[in-house]
Amino acid sequence: MADLPHAFKGRGAASNPEGRFETIRHHTEDDGWQHAMLDEEQLRPSTEVTEERARSVITHNDSPDIHFTQAMNPYRGCEHGCIYCFARPSHSYLNLSPGLDFETKLRAKSNLAEVLRADLAKPGYRANPINIGSNTDPYQPIEKRWRLTRAALEVLAECHHPCTIVTKNAMVERDLDILVPMARQHLVQVLISVNSLDNHLAAKLEPRASAPHRRIKAIKTLAEAGVPVGVLVAPIIPALNDRDMEAVMEQAAEAGASCAGYTVLRLPYELKALFREWLELHAPQRAAHVMSLVQQMNSGRDYDSNFATRMRGQGVFAELLRRRFEIACRRHNFGRARTLQLDTSRFIPPRKPSPQGELF
Repeated sequence: MADLPHAFKGRGAASNPEGRFETIRHHTEDDGWQHAMLDEEQLRPSTEVTEERARSVITHNDSPDIHFTQAMNPYRGCEHGCIYCFARPSHSYLNLSPGLDFETKLRAKSNLAEVLRADLAKPGYRANPINIGSNTDPYQPIEKRWRLTRAALEVLAECHHPCTIVTKNAMVERDLDILVPMARQHLVQVLISVNSLDNHLAAKLEPRASAPHRRIKAIKTLAEAGVPVGVLVAPIIPALNDRDMEAVMEQAAEAGASCAGYTVLRLPYELKALFREWLELHAPQRAAHVMSLVQQMNSGRDYDSNFATRMRGQGVFAELLRRRFEIACRRHNFGRARTLQLDTSRFIPPRKPSPQGELF
């Protein structure tokens, strides 16, 4: 019999489809004996991390709907396993699957700090805030061992270079010793993503991210320490987590968040099939309704890449979300979650390595 999709504890995807660039397609056949002889722990996919030697770590963005021009991602793939992650299709460029491979076969840019220092030292470099975590989460669980995000922050702090951080992991609190001094110099802003307050739903949608209440606590910790922090209600999935928008913003405001933002679900490339598969496994009775509303916001398709609408959608339901968000922002006196006026004037290019060290 064919090997049917199976929900793995601690993982978002249920299968490992080939990426869109693969020319060979695999079809698994299972007579049932293999699964009968293995327990659940043996069947569960494990995390594998491969070192990657990066040649450059700062990427540049000119998309009109994204409010930063520079970004940096210490890792490829993300162990959080969020089934809705728009970055999943990027794993196809590594000849890996956007499914389970994306959350289990990870790449760590082990020379990140070294290359970042070299990039910042280039004669033509001009300081603009660098967004850390635009594609994959810089504080995903493997950061605890690899510490690449912390290494990058140490370089940025040394050079007085501004940055923004986007994460859904409370591990960001670990780096308060760096973030607090940077905040005093207007060099950093942290945005924490919370799209639901339902722990049961979050455990399936984003299985290895911090629990929603823990992220709210992280907002409080950062705010009390003087680090500018906002909340991202992202992504909003119609008929699944949209009901929590106002509650998330209320709790974030009480915790000390000063700004808020939101996006709607985006399903580019292979993500369409992966998300539909997840719905059939975890919310079968609502699957058709969810996808109907998603298509209403995307000109009748699963995804519309139009820069003008891809982040917020279009149509009646999208307009309702926009109004709800704006009302909640006024209620809590939130600014918009765009880059603050971070200070670029303090930037000092790093010194190139010298055999004479810091004598001169």
